[in-house]
Amino acid sequence: MRLEQLQAFLAVAETGSFQQAAQKCGLTQSTISRQVQGLEAELNLPLFHRNAQAKLTIAGERFLPRARKICHEWRTASTELADLLAGKQPELCVAAIHSICAQYLPPVLQSFCQEYPEVQLRVTSLGSDRAIKVLKDGLVDVAIVMNNRFLTTTPELIVDPLYDEAVEVLMAANHPLTEFDRVPWAELARFPQVVFKDGYGMQRLVQEQFARQGVALNAALELNTLDAFRGIVRQGELVALLPRSAIVDGHTDPTLAVRPTAEPSLVRQVVLVTSQDRLQIPPIQRFRDLVHQHITSRSALPVS
Repeated sequence: MRLEQLQAFLAVAETGSFQQAAQKCGLTQSTISRQVQGLEAELNLPLFHRNAQAKLTIAGERFLPRARKICHEWRTASTELADLLAGKQPELCVAAIHSICAQYLPPVLQSFCQEYPEVQLRVTSLGSDRAIKVLKDGLVDVAIVMNNRFLTTTPELIVDPLYDEAVEVLMAANHPLTEFDRVPWAELARFPQVVFKDGYGMQRLVQEQFARQGVALNAALELNTLDAFRGIVRQGELVALLPRSAIVDGHTDPTLAVRPTAEPSLVRQVVLVTSQDRLQIPPIQRFRDLVHQHITSRSALPVS
């Protein structure tokens, strides 16, 4: 069953004439007849009494509302897809890691809202692994995350590197590790750690680094907000390994101290991830461009 067959059937039903239907559709009468005959052959039932006037058979009468509904749905779908390609979409959903939401996204969001006031932005703060999952499930359009090649190396995904940044040690201002300009990994292993929960790329990155150094990670507490990390670390013995952009204020807070690690330093890569098909949609492409303009250019937090 083809759309043009349904359209020919509807034209004949509405005009009561194959000739008038042909004029309405801008086709020859033989073409309209052929389309209707093909539809009847597929349905195995006649749809019209072919007398002086084309009158619907009982099968035609039963089929008429269905044909109208199918053609209406097709027109609606075509209009919606045309609007999508023209940039007319009701919302754009973004999932991003906490530090991106706090440090870098505000100017991107402001610029986008000025350019696309009719598109509602929905931004959710998630761990990297969870953000990639909801992107693959089609729940968000863009994810800005710590790169995990095991999750992002698939043909349908586009991965844009944004910046690399060092992971540093956050501790209380009077912590014993403050005596080091660069904290050795063996010394770091002596103290209990505050780590991110499962689903956060930072947890995996830290665990892998400790394993490479041949020392045990004493993960005493799992959290998922940066404020909670700072609050716990202030209490005394516990320390946390966090990306530099997440602990910028630690340098000015008299209750906290920040130190780089000894070599080999730990570095994370932050990337924007979306899918090939989404980049055909103008607002999503523009959001990607704005991220590169605002984040790639200003993420000058050098890797030590």
